Amino acid sequence: MAQHEISNFKFLIRRHDCGVEPIKYLNRETGEMETEQVYGEGFLRWAYGNPLGKLALHSFVKRPFFSKWYGNRMDKPKTTEKIAPFLETYGLDAEDFEKSPQEFTSFNDFFYRKLRPGARLIDETPVVLPADGRHLGFEKASEIESVFVKGQKFSVSGLLGSAELAKKYEDGPLLLSRLCPVDYHRFHFPCAGTPGETRTINGPLFSVSPLALRQKLSYLWENKRTITELVTKDFGTVICMEIGATCVGSIHQTFTPGQEVAKGAEKGYFAFGGSSTLLLFQPNSVTLTNDLLESSRQMIELYAKVGTKAGYQLEGDTQ
Repeated sequence: MAQHEISNFKFLIRRHDCGVEPIKYLNRETGEMETEQVYGEGFLRWAYGNPLGKLALHSFVKRPFFSKWYGNRMDKPKTTEKIAPFLETYGLDAEDFEKSPQEFTSFNDFFYRKLRPGARLIDETPVVLPADGRHLGFEKASEIESVFVKGQKFSVSGLLGSAELAKKYEDGPLLLSRLCPVDYHRFHFPCAGTPGETRTINGPLFSVSPLALRQKLSYLWENKRTITELVTKDFGTVICMEIGATCVGSIHQTFTPGQEVAKGAEKGYFAFGGSSTLLLFQPNSVTLTNDLLESSRQMIELYAKVGTKAGYQLEGDTQ
């Protein structure tokens, strides 16, 4: 076989792989485009791009018992031996951690670690990002038609499990924050207010990696998710959502319903696995930052850390 024929054959194989293109994002801190190191990439591509993988995906991988089983494995003391290689592979800065790497009692303990005071500063902007991660922001949820690939539209009623509630938010801004396994996995309130009780919508646990979402965005509103309404002084009622994913053993809420919270206060954390948070704002309440909106128009996620600027009151400065 000629060399060019070999190259063409390899290309055809890659075309049948899940996602084909690597995951790229814009780093707000450096201003550079970067390529994501995907934890478990081989498994994801197999599960979402190979016929046998898809069979396994729908047979058991998407089911909550599989993620619970895997999460329980990550609770075992022996898994501490995974921490040092993980830090080295993904270049995490242990100086940010509240505990030293040697103090963690399991990989899960490391995974939902707390950070030392001052490791993340809360910006003076009225609305801040709720998590470390890769973010997409849109001015009007009902008009989102291109996410990761063209033609994928958000279903606000699907997300909220209520057509009546969706009417209040479908014409308002939406902010999706994707946390990779390498990220700090605690999530925070985007603004000050009083949170209500959290309700859970049960569902399967598909991956929320772009490798999966490029094929089917509706995994976001099929997956198990939690919804909290945050009543605020300046922005009406903000919907704060957490979306589970494959190998996310659980979503833990650490706030007290009915008790006022400050902007940037911890809301909860995910146990092992990649996952997402999602914010919905009422129309005419918030305008998201220009860099977030512009990168999202190009279907490029913006990497930024929790507590950094996300949005302003509509009549305020948007620069």
